[in-house]
Amino acid sequence: MPVVVVESPAKAKTINKYLGPGYTVLASYGHVRDLPPKDGSVDPEHDFEMTWEVANDSKKHVKAIADALAEDGELILATDPDREGEAISWHLQEALTKRRSIKKDTAVSRVTFNAITKNAVTEAMKNPRQVDMPLVEAYLARRALDYLVGFTLSPVLWRKLPGAKSAGRVQSVCLRLIVEREMEIEAFRAREYWTVKAVLATPRGQEYEARLTVLAGKKLDRYDIENATQAELAVQAVTSRDLTVTSVEAKPASRNPSPPFMTSTLQQEASRKFGMGARQCMNAAQRLYEAGHITYMRTDGIDMAPEAVTAAREAIGARYGKDYVPAQPRIYKNKAKNAQEAHECIRPTDMAADVDQLKLKDSDQARLYDLIWKRTLACQMESARLERTTVDIGSRDGQVELRATGQVVLFDGFLKVYEEGRDEVVDEDDKRLPQISQGEKAEKRSVSPEQHFTQPPPRYTEATLVKKMEELGIGRPSTYASVVTTIQEREYVRKDKNRLIPEDKGRLVTAFLINYFQKYVGYDFTASLEDDLDNISAGDADYKTVLSRFWRDFSAAVAETAELRITDVLEKINEVLAPHLFPPTEDGSDPRRCPNCGEGRLSMRTARSGGAFIGCSNYPECRYTRPFGPPGTESDQISPDGKVLGEDQGELITLRSGRFGPYVQRGEATEDNPKPPRASLPKGWDADALDLEKALRLLSLPREIGPHPDDGEMIEAAIGRFGPYVKHGKLYANLPSVDEVFEIGMNRAVEVLAQKLASRGARGGTAAQPLKELGEHPDGGAVVVMPGRYGPYVKWEKVNATLPKEIEPEAVTLDQALALIAEKSAKKGGAKKTKAAAKPAAKKTTKATAKTAKTTKTAAKKTPAKSKAASD
Repeated sequence: MPVVVVESPAKAKTINKYLGPGYTVLASYGHVRDLPPKDGSVDPEHDFEMTWEVANDSKKHVKAIADALAEDGELILATDPDREGEAISWHLQEALTKRRSIKKDTAVSRVTFNAITKNAVTEAMKNPRQVDMPLVEAYLARRALDYLVGFTLSPVLWRKLPGAKSAGRVQSVCLRLIVEREMEIEAFRAREYWTVKAVLATPRGQEYEARLTVLAGKKLDRYDIENATQAELAVQAVTSRDLTVTSVEAKPASRNPSPPFMTSTLQQEASRKFGMGARQCMNAAQRLYEAGHITYMRTDGIDMAPEAVTAAREAIGARYGKDYVPAQPRIYKNKAKNAQEAHECIRPTDMAADVDQLKLKDSDQARLYDLIWKRTLACQMESARLERTTVDIGSRDGQVELRATGQVVLFDGFLKVYEEGRDEVVDEDDKRLPQISQGEKAEKRSVSPEQHFTQPPPRYTEATLVKKMEELGIGRPSTYASVVTTIQEREYVRKDKNRLIPEDKGRLVTAFLINYFQKYVGYDFTASLEDDLDNISAGDADYKTVLSRFWRDFSAAVAETAELRITDVLEKINEVLAPHLFPPTEDGSDPRRCPNCGEGRLSMRTARSGGAFIGCSNYPECRYTRPFGPPGTESDQISPDGKVLGEDQGELITLRSGRFGPYVQRGEATEDNPKPPRASLPKGWDADALDLEKALRLLSLPREIGPHPDDGEMIEAAIGRFGPYVKHGKLYANLPSVDEVFEIGMNRAVEVLAQKLASRGARGGTAAQPLKELGEHPDGGAVVVMPGRYGPYVKWEKVNATLPKEIEPEAVTLDQALALIAEKSAKKGGAKKTKAAAKPAAKKTTKATAKTAKTTKTAAKKTPAKSKAASD
């Protein structure tokens, strides 16, 4: 029987059902080989030779495939139909050849299908081919580029910019977009302007709104009415005149539907409508694809297969009637830069099946499928027909003119099913107007001025950031989710109310790269490199030539930074970030003059432990410091001598500002006591609201709760690096809130410590109780959500995967947990070089035994495990 290899057990299970007992279907669990996360895995000195190794977690999967091939002499590689899928097939073929599982007489072929349906899979099996080497070479080039940038540039950052984590080829450009948008916002100065609105009425008493467009016979521009005085004069000009309808113009209009989804537009719309992050969206789409509900979800294409168009038109006619089916099918032209890698759009595999019929239990999958289904049907529906009306109302002397606009939907067409969301609110008046006739009087019910201010450019959301990257030609569909997620995980960017805001750490990295590696974080250069990769995949360029050209200039740029002194780098960054760190003062004084000594100059400095702060150039004579970032909070203005909160036991209690933020101190530093008691303000505590009572509570920590009833050893409560906790001996257990540190009693403390002890399986304790039971893993065994010292995590056997901050333990689904487990297993096997625990691989016995390997774990991510330094 032929051995068919796909990426995931879920996909294997579905395909095995279609192919039947004549095939052995196994899962590779994503990539089986990767570059070791160490220097030298890509060797520019030896024709960019790349060293690959099979991840520890993948060895058992490769063995299962090898065992099956020992009895079956045919291998069919059926991984995903894109550059990454082609690379997985190539890696499998290379790994199996190296271990001599593929022999000279072993038939090896490659098949692809855009949807996991019976028809698509069986048709693919009839059209086998060989691995597409140009696609593989494009993957090799991208992987080598990302590795070389990460492992060459990141150490430069670590040496010259303490506290920086890493740099990546696409990641750094994406971060630059966010940082530069924030700088635009900070440099923005609002401009005031006014408009005049009137509520008018027809002779029949029906009201409508109109805005002033002409004043004193002159057409008004946006800023012509600059202040309240001019606005009031404009109101008087309207109020003092009789108004008549001078023209009524109604024009027919139409709106066409948006094209079907490709990867970037799906991520954008899921963000707009559901607030889904790019990774969350793609995880849900992956599950829908593997279950056979949608076509492949990583695509640049918007064209649709003819049979799918026909099915969509039939579904529209059956559900909404023939009036909603256009006379001719809609054809959407593919805009992909590389047609060889473009696939069909993202669409349902069964146009007649709506979300209610599928009965999907996972809410993310259900919402996403409904979105894809509606967008696909809408793209083949009749246009919406509208009537847009413009009414001009003026005075007899022509000095004043107002305009009212409205819109009426005559036929809803595709709007009956779906309307694309918008990133920003558009000022579009689509109100319906009453019947208005030319020449009739317009009665003034009210005339009022409205004040406005120009708005700064909006911060990026994940949707608008992906859209911008797509416009610039940066990255590709398979990279968007990982890039946007990476810059958040490395704390270069935070997400607040769905908006991406750069952290100061991200500003530092961007400032450094723009000044010393400007070419390599340039938008045009990055887009050009993507074009080179596309040319490689099309067979029009040699990948080693592209790598050589890049490396020659890039390595020279890195070498130039070797002589840079950290002080020079910091001063350069001071200049770049000056508008942010040292904004102009209200009195016009030098914003960089030290407020403490009046002589020193403020500048950014770095601490030995990493991180940055603002300090005085007169150090150590002047010890003024403040946290990195712009001034403005009261804690920033505290002098080095501190703000006195009160007195306790004859000692002053002061609030002070340090390089790591505000803290409280008891007494003063002396020769006998160089380090008086101090305590940092916990996260969430406002320095402005701090009083003596709260300061004393902080300084009283650690707080003794009492002796443990078992051994008499003291139990303490305190606040540490990872937040509030209770301690008994060497056992630490986190508390949910800072307030509990000051309130927790003996019973509660013993309970928390016992739960922690049980979760660690120490001292013969009973098993920790899960927060939530999610269900069975495809390979057997319960998947649960557990409490942990650093937050909740999902657990399956010996694999523990931390829950992302945005997912509540009560809300996590089985599919989300399986994805996290698979990702953790892949990282353990690749980046961390530790063996992810799992059930032992089946021993080589029979074909039936080999078949069981296809459902041993959930699907690992397609992208190879990467170290922090080398990731995109």
